[in-house]
Amino acid sequence: MAEPVDLVLVDSHNHFDDAGFDDDRDAAYQRARAAGVTTQVLAAVSARLWPGLRAVVARYPGLHACYGLHPAYLAEHRPEHLAHLAEWLVRERPVAIGECGLDYYLPDLDPELQLNYFSEQLRLARHHDLPVVIHARHAVDAVIKQIRRFPGVRGVVHSFSGSEDQARRLLDLGILLSFGGPVTYERARRLRALIQTLPLEGLLLETDAPDQPLVDHRGERNEPARIAEVLACVARLRAADPAEIAAATTTNARRLFGLGDYDD
Repeated sequence: MAEPVDLVLVDSHNHFDDAGFDDDRDAAYQRARAAGVTTQVLAAVSARLWPGLRAVVARYPGLHACYGLHPAYLAEHRPEHLAHLAEWLVRERPVAIGECGLDYYLPDLDPELQLNYFSEQLRLARHHDLPVVIHARHAVDAVIKQIRRFPGVRGVVHSFSGSEDQARRLLDLGILLSFGGPVTYERARRLRALIQTLPLEGLLLETDAPDQPLVDHRGERNEPARIAEVLACVARLRAADPAEIAAATTTNARRLFGLGDYDD
C-alpha cells in the first residue's frame, strides 16, 4: 500500500455518489483527504441519479459534479432527458458533461441510439462551453469520429485503454487521457508502456471508484484515497518524481474543469 503523501491530488473521475459508499461515505471522504485528495470529480450515469449526486457534492468540500447520460445505461435514457440535461447545465453549473460516450463492448446496446445520445451531449458541451467526460470502451475510433464533428469541444477519455496512435489523435484534438487502477496490473503491458511515453500535460489520474480496484486491492471496493497508489504506480513507470506527476495532473484537471485554485 502506498504511504500517505503530502501532495495535492485530484481524483478526476469517480462515482462517490454510488450506493456502495452509503454506509461509510464520511469515513471514505476523510481517508481521501488524509491521502491528499482535495478534489474529486463525480460523473453521473443517468438522469435518475442526478439528484443523489448533487446531494453528495453539496455535502462535502472539494467535490464537483458532472451530469450526463452514460451509454451503458441506455435502457434508462429517454429523449426528454437531453432537454432535462440542458436545464441542469444552466441551473446547477456542473464542471463537465458526463459520463457520456460509446460502449461497443457490452451486448444489446444499440450503436445508433448510443451515437445519438453522445452527439447530442457533445452539442450541448459546445453550446455551454463545458468539457465532456467520455466513456470509450471498444469504441475509441468511433469516439474520435464524433469529436471531430464538433470542433473545439474539449474533455477527457476516462480510463483510457486504446492504442498509442489513438492516444495521439485524441491529444491532437485537445482531449486529455485519464488513467487509474488498470495501469497497476503488470499484465496491462500495452497500457503501462503507453503511460511512459505520453506527454505529461495530457494526463489525468482517476480511481473510477467504486469500480476498477487496484492490483493490491483486487476484489475490494475501490475508493478515492487510492489515487495516491495510482500516482505512485504512474511515477514508477515513468521513472519520475511523484511530486512532478501530482503537480502536473492536478494542474491539468483544474484547467480542464475550470476549478481555479486548490480546494480547501
